[in-house]
Amino acid sequence: MAKHPPYSVVLRYNENLQQLVAYTVDPDMLTPLLGERMGVVRADEQDFKLDDEFPRQFGVGMLNTIAFGQPRIRQCMSVTDDPIDRPPEV
Repeated sequence: MAKHPPYSVVLRYNENLQQLVAYTVDPDMLTPLLGERMGVVRADEQDFKLDDEFPRQFGVGMLNTIAFGQPRIRQCMSVTDDPIDRPPEV
């Protein structure tokens, strides 16, 4: 498996093309850009677990965050903010 240096991921929505594009970026390059920007904390629970529900809620959170600045994306969204009921574990 190839080794990668540490990187951050930047998600961009292009309204004209209706595309979400994720970019890998050197974290040190982001530091000066993020000083005054809104941050959205996900997975800040005491019991830090990245289970199956986490990526769904994370994705919904990212889409909602994008929609604050680019509200036209809402017309494309059909998502549930709350956790989806899971079947009981056996």
